[in-house]
Amino acid sequence: MEFPKPFLTYDEQADLLISRGMVADRDALVEHLQDVGYYRLSGYWRIFRNDDDTLREGTTFERVWDLYVFDRQFRLVVLDAIERVEIYFRTQLSHMLARDTGAFGYLENSGLPRLGARRYEQFMSRAENAFSRSREPFAVHFREKYGDRHSMPPYWMFVNVIDFGIMLSMYKGASVDIRNELAAKVGVSARVLESWLVSLNTTRNICAHHGRLWNRIAGTRPTIPNERSDPRWHDPYEVEGRRVFATLTILSYLLSYVAPNTSWRERLFALLDSRSEYDLKQMGFSEGWQCCPFWEPWVPKSESDADSEGLAGNGGCLGPIGRFLTGAGE
Repeated sequence: MEFPKPFLTYDEQADLLISRGMVADRDALVEHLQDVGYYRLSGYWRIFRNDDDTLREGTTFERVWDLYVFDRQFRLVVLDAIERVEIYFRTQLSHMLARDTGAFGYLENSGLPRLGARRYEQFMSRAENAFSRSREPFAVHFREKYGDRHSMPPYWMFVNVIDFGIMLSMYKGASVDIRNELAAKVGVSARVLESWLVSLNTTRNICAHHGRLWNRIAGTRPTIPNERSDPRWHDPYEVEGRRVFATLTILSYLLSYVAPNTSWRERLFALLDSRSEYDLKQMGFSEGWQCCPFWEPWVPKSESDADSEGLAGNGGCLGPIGRFLTGAGE
């Protein structure tokens, strides 16, 4: 099929948007299109678009730009939590693998027995490429001093040059005993942990490539522990894995193990507190989320919260953010 859309200058792009109903200062609109690009910004006005590509009445570029700026800040906060989780699992996994299979255990397929021959070959190709490209001082030193005998470093060096995807392959390939041991450290099954790592890797890639995150529907939906194994995911609030709220909840849960004294939740709440009810619902924050056990201890409370007890069945879990979703702040 022939691609039908012609090249448009920034001025022509601005005129097209205004003709479709965007309320904007034209000069400011042109400036932002030059800085960020029409296509990247289009993801933020898509939610205001009608079926015929016009925009809903009253759609302003100021609102679109506000969402874009929020999403940029949101990605940084999410990426900070993922970094802490990633480094923890890199450290724990490499320690267990080196302990059980030797310092260079990953150089043999038997060291990662759950990877088939083809997947192991792909893993090693990525691993060798990651190490050869690294300019970290320890990597340069290893190549200079030990390169005559070793083409690759031991586990504890190796894990500091790889990306999340390579670490994920290591977890998938590790023995059942190691997978279970690592998952037990954070109180979930190996199957659930693998699902979470896959989902977090996808989210990390979105953040690293500056993609739209705030209202994204999960392409790789994380597994939520069933009610029998951990009822906290279901009562008093049902965590659903389709939107970014589930990813945030998984990060909050994992940080309780990985960085129990972190102020990450407070920074997240400070960012979310300026958002509208509509924005929060688009992210998956539905009524009663503040009572979820993985959020409730950290939800900021105000002096009037005592008067909110019982609103919408929330039993006093409401904080400033939560009132967007109940009308309590209106």
